[in-house]
Amino acid sequence: MTIAVLGIDLGKNSCSLVGLDAAGRVVLRRRMRREGVIAFGAKLPGCVVAMEACCGAHHMGRALAEQGHTVRLMSPEYVRPYVKAQKNDDRDAEAIAEAATRPTMRFVALKSEAQLDVQTLHRVRDQLVGERTALTNQIRSVLLERGHVVAQGRAKLTACLAALLDTDAGASLTPRMRTLMAEVRERWQDLDQRIAALDAEFAEQARINEDARRLTTIPGIGALNATALVAAIGDVASFARGRDLAAWLGLVPRQVTTGGKPRLVGITKRGSKYLRKTLVQGARAALPSLRQSDTHLGQWLRGLLARSHVNTAVVALAAKMARIVWALLRHGRVYEPAAVAA
Repeated sequence: MTIAVLGIDLGKNSCSLVGLDAAGRVVLRRRMRREGVIAFGAKLPGCVVAMEACCGAHHMGRALAEQGHTVRLMSPEYVRPYVKAQKNDDRDAEAIAEAATRPTMRFVALKSEAQLDVQTLHRVRDQLVGERTALTNQIRSVLLERGHVVAQGRAKLTACLAALLDTDAGASLTPRMRTLMAEVRERWQDLDQRIAALDAEFAEQARINEDARRLTTIPGIGALNATALVAAIGDVASFARGRDLAAWLGLVPRQVTTGGKPRLVGITKRGSKYLRKTLVQGARAALPSLRQSDTHLGQWLRGLLARSHVNTAVVALAAKMARIVWALLRHGRVYEPAAVAA
């Protein structure tokens, strides 16, 4: 029995394994615990090991790659069409093995421990920002029920809380509400400190990481989205051109074609919502200065704004930034804006 491709359907405690020979015939069906998979892989000669890119796949993939196997991770979306009849773990593993043999299949690069660490830090920060937003909205709602209308903006809310809790103006609140608002303000301040600490950590990583430092030379890209992009992209050689990276981020037009008549409706919004959000926010922040710059990018933006809505221009600029990110990572260069010839 010679296994050419081993498909693994990962589970929390146990995994299903299906092995295919060189002709694509099933020669192995087995179920074992996660730790048993690594021990089983050590006994096999080098082969292709395929898994869905899900939780725990990168750890398992690194362990099997150290044993000499070729690890291929795939999006579950691309594996689903290969599942035959009723879905179960064995058929999922068989579908994974079969999908890995397709010449047109797209694979996910195996991430290192350092890349996963950075991505985890970004997820924690995003969660903290969400908690802070929910908390400030709750504060505004509670104060509105007590007759205190707070204008938009963080500074306005901070000043209102200070007036209610630190002066006699808070007499309109009951003693219990004043105590509660004081506790909520402390929680808000704690969230601010934790987010600021993570921001400082990202700034330090962008300073010492060569790829991230190069990306920060692009207008609209700072330490936050530079470190997130470097950690998520990994090996930029996975993308043949800049448009492929923009498509991976969901920043290219979504096509609805029927009867030979193409129609573009918005963007695809595929891939990481977090990466797309940070790029769009960076593009929106950089737009005012870029549109006035005497560069080819500024000239392109002015022409785009003349015929499109500003939000369309922002998303187009984010897609352009994604292409520039690919070029800088692929060629190891920094961003150098080209001035328009007089």
